[in-house]
Amino acid sequence: MAAVPESRVLTYSVFKWSSFSSTYLPENILTDKPNDQSSRWSSESNYPPQFLILKLERPAIVQSITFGKYEKTHVCNLKKFKVFGGMSEENMTELLSSGLKNDYNKETFTLKHKIDEQMFPVDSFNFSIWFIELHGIEEPDVVQPCLNWYSKYREQEAIRLCLKHFRQHNYTEAFESLQKKTRIGDFDACEELIDKAVRDGLFNQYISQQEYKPRWSQIIPKCNKGDNDDNRPGMRGGHQMVIDVQTETVYLFGGWDGTQDLANFWAYSVSENQWNCISRDTEKENGPSARSCHKMCIDSVRRQIYTLGRYLDSSVRNSKSLKSDFYRYDIEHNSWSLLSEDTSADGGPKLVFDHQMCMDSEKHMIYTFGGRILTCNGSVEDSRSSEPQFSGLYAFHCASDIQSRIGHCMLFHTRNRCLYVFGGQRSKTYLNDFFSYDVDGDHVEIISDGTKKDSGMVPMTGFTQRATIDPELNEIHVLSGLSKDKDKREENVRNSFWIYDIARNNWSCVYKNDQAVKENPSKALQEEEPCPRFAHQLVYDEMHKVHYLFGGNPGKSCSPKMRLDDFWSLKLCRPSKEYLLRHCRYLIRKYRFEEKAQSEPLSALKYLQNDLSLTVDHTDPDETKEFQLLPTALFKSSSDFIPLGFSDVDQTYAQRTQLFDTLVNFFPDSMTPPKGNLVDLITL
Repeated sequence: MAAVPESRVLTYSVFKWSSFSSTYLPENILTDKPNDQSSRWSSESNYPPQFLILKLERPAIVQSITFGKYEKTHVCNLKKFKVFGGMSEENMTELLSSGLKNDYNKETFTLKHKIDEQMFPVDSFNFSIWFIELHGIEEPDVVQPCLNWYSKYREQEAIRLCLKHFRQHNYTEAFESLQKKTRIGDFDACEELIDKAVRDGLFNQYISQQEYKPRWSQIIPKCNKGDNDDNRPGMRGGHQMVIDVQTETVYLFGGWDGTQDLANFWAYSVSENQWNCISRDTEKENGPSARSCHKMCIDSVRRQIYTLGRYLDSSVRNSKSLKSDFYRYDIEHNSWSLLSEDTSADGGPKLVFDHQMCMDSEKHMIYTFGGRILTCNGSVEDSRSSEPQFSGLYAFHCASDIQSRIGHCMLFHTRNRCLYVFGGQRSKTYLNDFFSYDVDGDHVEIISDGTKKDSGMVPMTGFTQRATIDPELNEIHVLSGLSKDKDKREENVRNSFWIYDIARNNWSCVYKNDQAVKENPSKALQEEEPCPRFAHQLVYDEMHKVHYLFGGNPGKSCSPKMRLDDFWSLKLCRPSKEYLLRHCRYLIRKYRFEEKAQSEPLSALKYLQNDLSLTVDHTDPDETKEFQLLPTALFKSSSDFIPLGFSDVDQTYAQRTQLFDTLVNFFPDSMTPPKGNLVDLITL
């Protein structure tokens, strides 16, 4: 097959429109005139749906679409639109659902152009606007094979829909004839296939699409006889933690206890469930001085920890104290090294706090971004009338125009080699944007500009969110902190845990927890999950899939100096293969019992006691209750089972079909009947 050529601007020949008017000829929609306010298509009314149909000169693989705009922001910029494409106007597929930003910049969107990794062609489009440009491939050597594949794909899907319809409605002769001829699908012997399907990993796709259920566990470290509180980290906030996933060791350094900065350095062994104080005062061991709001990152390959930055109260800032020192801790040799007395003098960042740092162990590079720059007490920059200064992106050259900030999250994806930055604060503005930076390609991609009204669908705008990343699962986890309304701090300390699926580009909320719980305190609840907080720390063991949380500020106005010293682990749980196998067996045996109950009550009772009972999860109250109610089927007459107008054969087939449709939900989409129904194709 010929190499796929690069996409280029496609040509089109015919326009049709509905509920649109313009003082220009239709082809002017192909000319970009950003300085001409009249160079656009305007609707005759404000009532959707309204559309334009754009006919291509010949079928093509259309990969993206670009919308031009007026040279200034304009009230007519579309806030919401959809793009459809297909080989005919009567059969169009949705390719894009989005909206335009109200600015003057062109916007390009990627269009759906693949089914099962196979490109498919289109011949016409629906949309409504101003200037339009389509990009794609129209070379016959590429498009024609896609046309042939698309034709076969539609024919196969039509046959599968027929099979599904015949099976559901017990048209057995037609079903068996069509199945034998086409050799598509074998829906018999489901129970025997379930066990093999689980072993072969066929349920993995279903498991990956299920919502997580959080399982918090408070960690009570082991104490030796005679130990006291000096043998574990005390209350604090603004500290830093990193985790060595190879040895399952959490390292904690510094923080603010409500009165002073701390310089102690701790290690927690997960396997031994015990804290060990590495140093009571790192400064006395040639390490960093007491500090808070600093940042640390770990190179697990070389077993080294780096720390940069700190916060200083304005009363103690002077030119000497504002030097930005940079330290490295060698885990193997238990020793600190001063890498730089002043990173600013060495071409790096000035002294900052609430910045972010990430480690690229593969290339042995550190990336630091954002944070607020500390200035001398009484300087012009420190006056209230001046805007605060924020640090930029260091360790590589970056020509992007992204806003620097503090209190944000930054993560490094070791597989796709991208930095991900989310949220934060700049001056009095709370940011909710989300972008990635390709460290090798020096390219920034704006995932979300933070202007869309998606409240409830993304983590709330706030401060001191904590985030982790799992490159293997391709997920980002965010634990929210303080809300943006600092004046009502106590009422707005609420935690919610979010997961961002990088491949699917969507957020999901695992759970929410806020200070309203304290109005109805429950010791049991407090033992189940940590109370809301901010200035806490969260690390993630990506190898063992466990989060660890320590300390923070509960935001209680009655105790402004209060800090926490509780320690928690968090596992995100999904149904296991073993659970699904047991559940499927339960469903199958439950159906068999109900069928036996209609004709063989005594045999059904024995089956219930001996076979079905083994598959019940007796720790699940809902399933246990359902199991306890099953014996009532033994006392029903056969007429109670069969609806009016149905024979017993019809009823049995309908029940088996329902069981089959339930079981196939656990299999990959490629192995199950189509989602649609044949009767839905019949229109009035």
